[in-house]
Amino acid sequence: MTAIAFPAPDPRILARRDEIVAALAAALPPEALVVSEDGRRAFETDALTAYRRLPLAVALPATTEEVAAAMRVCHALGVGVVPRGAGTSLAGGAIPQEDAVVIGVSRLNRILETDFADRWVRVQAGVTNLAVTDAVAAERFFYAPDPSSQLACTIGGNVANNSGGAHCLKYGVTTNNLLGVTAVLVDGTVVEFGGAVLDASGIDLLGLVCGSEGQLCVVTEATLRILPAAEGARPVLFGFPSGAGASRAVAGIVAAGIVPVAMEYMDREAIAICEAFAHGGYPLDAEAMLIVEVEGSEAEMEATLARIVEIARREGVTTVRESKSATETAAIWKGRKSAFGATGRVADYICMDGTVPMGRLTEALAGIDRIVKARGLRVANVFHAGDGNMHPLVLYDVNDPASQANAEEAGEEILRLSVALGGCLTGEHGVGIEKRELMRAQFTDAELAQQMRIRAAFDPYWRLNRAKVFPLDSRGLA
Repeated sequence: MTAIAFPAPDPRILARRDEIVAALAAALPPEALVVSEDGRRAFETDALTAYRRLPLAVALPATTEEVAAAMRVCHALGVGVVPRGAGTSLAGGAIPQEDAVVIGVSRLNRILETDFADRWVRVQAGVTNLAVTDAVAAERFFYAPDPSSQLACTIGGNVANNSGGAHCLKYGVTTNNLLGVTAVLVDGTVVEFGGAVLDASGIDLLGLVCGSEGQLCVVTEATLRILPAAEGARPVLFGFPSGAGASRAVAGIVAAGIVPVAMEYMDREAIAICEAFAHGGYPLDAEAMLIVEVEGSEAEMEATLARIVEIARREGVTTVRESKSATETAAIWKGRKSAFGATGRVADYICMDGTVPMGRLTEALAGIDRIVKARGLRVANVFHAGDGNMHPLVLYDVNDPASQANAEEAGEEILRLSVALGGCLTGEHGVGIEKRELMRAQFTDAELAQQMRIRAAFDPYWRLNRAKVFPLDSRGLA
């Protein structure tokens, strides 16, 4: 993956910055506009921190109407818009351009309505993922998607990237738990897609918006499906002497018709990094570790876990640690949920997001190891084993341009390997700028052209989150 290119900013837009800021100031309350250089610096990058650009201005509306007002100004003046949630995108999806206005949803942070009888909650787009579950937990309900960044990431960003998490194996990703959205189109028009029903009538535009990475509209509200909490849940930690054994155990569990709530994988490097941070009692002598969680009644969990342990023993498991309390459960999950942050204490890293068929996990891990070692790099593998969504963290030194370029090239090879094994470029992080030039590895020119025609139907002038998702040369933007 060569250094990521950015299109040159439009000098005509830059020359009109004062006019644009004045128009935004007239349309928004003072607290909803950030124009100082220091203030804009906070929005110059996202979780792909190796790249950054200072935005023209930042709008922080608190209502759908204020979002619409900002969008109308930008549309009238021909200015690009970059929608932004909490900036936790690992693919550069929220990195701005110098000639574009960032519209952040962090102040759209209210729970608007809850209906436990029909099992839905309506929230503003800036509500964090974890806050949704916290809002309904007292009635023993929860919101299923749980990205590792759920303490910080917002529902608007979840919708943009169709986010998943550890528990998506059983409950699905965002699109499986999203009932409706309120959104603002590029010209400031407010629209509703879906609603507080399981399957709304008409063309499924909701399915089109979910996962569109801010290319079609700015989501301001979402109606989410909530679920009754299970009677009980219990994770078990397994340590294996080989990655192949752990991979075969994953395939064996799925082949047996067992659907755990979650099934997470870590290799030796990730185990050591996460144990040093979280002190969860991870087996440091293991080459690979699985966290498998089941739920239900005590009898149901006991029976399911007995079958899972039997499968793991056939594959040579050496450590079996079943949680016996809420404290132990929290300790087991802390390391996994903190994996990205814990790795950041050790080195800079690039986090890949390719997905492969479960039956080819062993091949994928062997290929990742070969690719990384050939370049003299290190990798920590931590991923959602149950659906093959891999997250190899390729470690490098951000202060060494050669090291960064080496890591990015290794990342490109890993993503190409994912596609070659029958998988895809991204499971939940999105394409953003990171995988933009790799889209032709997965799609034909005809397929990309059709996607771009759909995008242009929503945004004819390509002003929403431009220079993302599609190869730059496909629009002549380079």
